[in-house]
Amino acid sequence: MTKAVVNVTLPMVVEQIETALEDYPHYPYQKAFAIPDLRQKLIAYILSRVANSYTVLEEGENCTTFGDCSSYRKLQIENLAKQGIQEILQQYWEWIVHHIPSETESGLAPSHWFG
Repeated sequence: MTKAVVNVTLPMVVEQIETALEDYPHYPYQKAFAIPDLRQKLIAYILSRVANSYTVLEEGENCTTFGDCSSYRKLQIENLAKQGIQEILQQYWEWIVHHIPSETESGLAPSHWFG
């Protein structure tokens, strides 16, 4: 059987991003990080600042070490998610405001014209 090296930190990072974004308003935070490129930048931001853990799995085997993470590490990733959200939003603000309509402008979209 084929074996694969799997980053077990990545699923935790994705989960902490979801949890962190729930604390922010839909616009612009949740809308901005729903864009795959910005989401990937946030994931890379966090992964480059935290110690990553890896495991070797057989093909078709599921990773179960995700739940073994320390509370300190979860808190570290949560804090990095919040820090990354702020930094990336600030860094790409001009692009975001030009590509994501604000909530006040959403009523101008054609889908709202006819009810």
